[in-house]
Amino acid sequence: MPEPQGSPGKLDFDVDALRKKYTEERQKRLRPDANAQYQQLSGSFARLAEDPYVEPGFTRAPLAEEVEVLIVGGGLSGLVTAARLRGQGVESIRIVEKGGDYGGTWYWNRYPGAACDVESYVYMPLLEELGYVPSEKYAKAPEIYRHCRNIAKHYDLYRAALFQTSITALRWDSQRDRWIASTSRDDRLSARFAIIACGFLSMPKLPRIPGIESFAGHSFHTSRWDYDYTGGSNRGGLAKLADKRVGIIGTGATAIQCVPHLGEAAQQLYVFQRTPSSVDARGNRPTDPRWQSGLRPGWHKRRMENFNNICCGIAEEEDLVGDGWTDILRELNFVLSAAATAPDPHAVEIALFASMEKSRRRIDALVKDAATAETLKPYYNYLCKRPCFSDDYLQTFNRDNVTLVDTQGKGVERIMPHGVVVSGREYPLDCLIYATGYEFITELASQIGFEIHGRRGIPLSEKWSRGARTWHGLHTRDFPNLIILGFAQNGISVNFTHLIQERAAHVAYLIKRCKDANISTIEPSQAAEDEWVEKIIAGRGPRRAFLESCTPSYYNQEGKETPATSLNDIYAAGSAAFFKILEEWRTENTLRGLDVTVKEREAMTAS
Repeated sequence: MPEPQGSPGKLDFDVDALRKKYTEERQKRLRPDANAQYQQLSGSFARLAEDPYVEPGFTRAPLAEEVEVLIVGGGLSGLVTAARLRGQGVESIRIVEKGGDYGGTWYWNRYPGAACDVESYVYMPLLEELGYVPSEKYAKAPEIYRHCRNIAKHYDLYRAALFQTSITALRWDSQRDRWIASTSRDDRLSARFAIIACGFLSMPKLPRIPGIESFAGHSFHTSRWDYDYTGGSNRGGLAKLADKRVGIIGTGATAIQCVPHLGEAAQQLYVFQRTPSSVDARGNRPTDPRWQSGLRPGWHKRRMENFNNICCGIAEEEDLVGDGWTDILRELNFVLSAAATAPDPHAVEIALFASMEKSRRRIDALVKDAATAETLKPYYNYLCKRPCFSDDYLQTFNRDNVTLVDTQGKGVERIMPHGVVVSGREYPLDCLIYATGYEFITELASQIGFEIHGRRGIPLSEKWSRGARTWHGLHTRDFPNLIILGFAQNGISVNFTHLIQERAAHVAYLIKRCKDANISTIEPSQAAEDEWVEKIIAGRGPRRAFLESCTPSYYNQEGKETPATSLNDIYAAGSAAFFKILEEWRTENTLRGLDVTVKEREAMTAS
């Protein structure tokens, strides 16, 4: 890996000073409550979780039915998995979705400026299957949401949907070899296979700030944007805020996209910052018709693999995507995947410093006020927090009506009936917006909102009380025919929809294989599960050291290691290696690692 400026002696930054600064910034953000500093949108905050996009008062008669496959969640994971199942001839599918339509993230996140932060030509799935090319390099939320609905129409998935419905319990019936699901609308669903596709950023969270329940102005979470109050649309134009003093808590990926629109519209905007994000150039542009006309069959898969390989540190002759992700991760891939074989630690440290120095100098170039610019600078290593890209976020702080309120890493001190207090000063507000994200790597039942009971009534939360235990991040012993499309022990990609598509193909293969061979149940053998867990633990060392050096964020459980952290982490060798494992396993066609029961109840173990 080349060092900036040729050698440490020619560096144009002070390594020792940065080491000290990073440590100081991390220390002042550490909190003993870690993830407990957040709370769900429930109880007195339940109104903030209500669906603003449906007509109130929806009712329907309870449903009692048996299906081949029950999918919990109608976001991209559920949609693409159902589409692949349809391709394998599986017709008996039921999809339960709490929203009023398909889309998941793109159903809920309609805030102004919402768009994908990975190139849409690799992010949006099933493009060739639907004959669609996105309108711009980074498609905005309405276009992605429309694409989700088009997937559902193309694969005839609307007849499979139960919208505005939540699973309340899922229990294995050993007598019938079926999963029995109860719902918020008193349905009783029986399924041969259950697939949990709720996404790992689906449960909105609020900060536990003293006085939060006392705020008398208007408030909402960004995942339930209130356009009735703000006016406008995803493209901005929030005209109803022209006479409003607005505050927003949070400066992560969501705020990066919506703050420019709030700054443009509000009489006064206060941005309450605990930890700044790294914000590099985005460079969005419309799709070039000449480029589009030159696309050949297979272009989408090739482009996804090219992007993923570069992000995993796998050499590619050409960078087909050519964006901020690939520019930076070509040199920093060891953080994601190859830390165990990284070059000299000093070279690694220098490369990380140089990457973040570039981001910090961009801030100096774009933000006019020197004090504000300094406050916006992130002092931690790249990938300690989700990297962000924007061509207008930083410039927003040049507006006279926009004030950055730095909390010195402590967060907001208190919320009052008519304002927010930081360092003893109250900032008066008419509207308070929470850009505080979602639960991440918390206990699964908390993330999905219900408990799963396996053989002998074992709760999954009990089995996973000290961390996830899986085979390939998908199956867990004593929970037959259950497939969990989550985060833990998976090969996570920068382009999460690439993982979605790889897993969907894998799941479709599995279920078709079971149908063709009259297999009643599958679950991992104890040996296979233990083997995969050991791989996760063995690969975590370098990644754990990196995360422990990071500023607190949802990536490292707010800086607090727990007994479950090691097991709830990703497959350290990277997503490309993970995809290869799944593909080779399918090619074997032996169901190695799974205990299998055929319909006649004759047991066998696939060795």
